[in-house]
Amino acid sequence: MTFEEHNLTVSSNGTLPGVPFLAIKEKVLGKKYELSIAFVTPKRAQTLNMAHRGKDYIPNTLSFALEKTSGEIILCMSALKKQYKAFDMDLHTYIVYILIHSMLHLMGMQHGSTMEDKEQQLLKHFTITSIPHETTHNRRY
Repeated sequence: MTFEEHNLTVSSNGTLPGVPFLAIKEKVLGKKYELSIAFVTPKRAQTLNMAHRGKDYIPNTLSFALEKTSGEIILCMSALKKQYKAFDMDLHTYIVYILIHSMLHLMGMQHGSTMEDKEQQLLKHFTITSIPHETTHNRRY
């Protein structure tokens, strides 16, 4: 399934989760930013992680800034489904959180308290729950 609208393409071999992809993209990256989001298999996610980061595990997300105003986010749904409970979230909220996290990386943000504060602010905008800071430390993204 593929969704395309306003400088956003979201693709998956299965059903897309019901999250507000376009609203999140426009709030975090802006309306002019061109973003591609792809849900991939665990094998593909691990292959990309090894090729681009030299890390041999299945990541939940990978973010690739292509240019200043374009990028790509790779998501692995099976990894997300295995991890969301550890973050004390439901799956929907966790996907929104990981999308925000990935988009902040596309903007050049690095892990730390500034990024965590921004994640909290944005997550509150798109969900009714937020995550405690202590759950975000020392996690693989």
